[in-house]
Amino acid sequence: MHFQRAYIEISNVCNLQCDFCPEVERPAQRMTPALFQRAIEESKGLVDEVTFHVMGEPLAHPEFETFVEMCAKKSVPVQLTTNGTLLDHGTNGGRSRADILLHPIFRQINFSLQSFPANIRQSLEKRNAGFDSYLQRIFRFTRIALDRRPDLYINFRIWNIGSDEASIEHNEQFLKPIREEFGFELASPVDVRKRKSYRVQGRLYVHFDSRFEWPNLERARIQTEGKCHALKTHFSILSDGTIVPCCLDKEAGIPLGRLQADSPSGELAKILANDRARRLRDGFDRGQLHEELCERCSFISRFQTGITV
Repeated sequence: MHFQRAYIEISNVCNLQCDFCPEVERPAQRMTPALFQRAIEESKGLVDEVTFHVMGEPLAHPEFETFVEMCAKKSVPVQLTTNGTLLDHGTNGGRSRADILLHPIFRQINFSLQSFPANIRQSLEKRNAGFDSYLQRIFRFTRIALDRRPDLYINFRIWNIGSDEASIEHNEQFLKPIREEFGFELASPVDVRKRKSYRVQGRLYVHFDSRFEWPNLERARIQTEGKCHALKTHFSILSDGTIVPCCLDKEAGIPLGRLQADSPSGELAKILANDRARRLRDGFDRGQLHEELCERCSFISRFQTGITV
């Protein structure tokens, strides 16, 4: 049993509340260093990389640098998704977050650029000034990374296709600064059914995707058949150690078990192979959905059309 990645939610607390991201109903919680250490030890050998994300903003965790060093010690590559608002080039307990993100253990960093305008409710003049400052911090880090870490993948994410904010005019607020800074020019209209990523230079990309509705058990049933990559390419570990099949199960609608700081060696693999996990995985192989949350997940339709994460 091997997976491409484990989504490790080091915190379900975010410094923003974006209009495209639902609020977390679980109690606010940050993963402890002891639990994170157990999660990394258990994930090593099972996954190709870990991703510091399900809900929450990873850069807001006070032990963020410690967690990065734990991954480095175990040689577990890291992918990070961040809104970028906490990226700093000053000091943060001796090192800036920008310095930490240049650590060679990072394989890929994704900046969700639409997060900033989705939260700022100031006058247009103040909002534009703040947005410019926000982008310049990210651009500065990117320039440094292109020089010092040419092996690091960086994605500028614009995930609003299919929403009311997906017009060319609206997206110019992102594309114009990128064009001016890096010389990036879209050669054709964006169609995420055919292409999502556009190379800017080196390993820097602009990545487009469509909005989606997060699954929840309160929604009406959508389907009883379908396939998914959950428990095939990935699984998630929530901030309290609960193991769930995918990165969209934000409220632990399908709890498979719980990893704890003092869990015995091999506990994670045991949970991922238990009866509930096996039934879910086998069902996907046959095109059958065995969990209520899966029956209420519209994201599954992407795997039938070829559109994937």
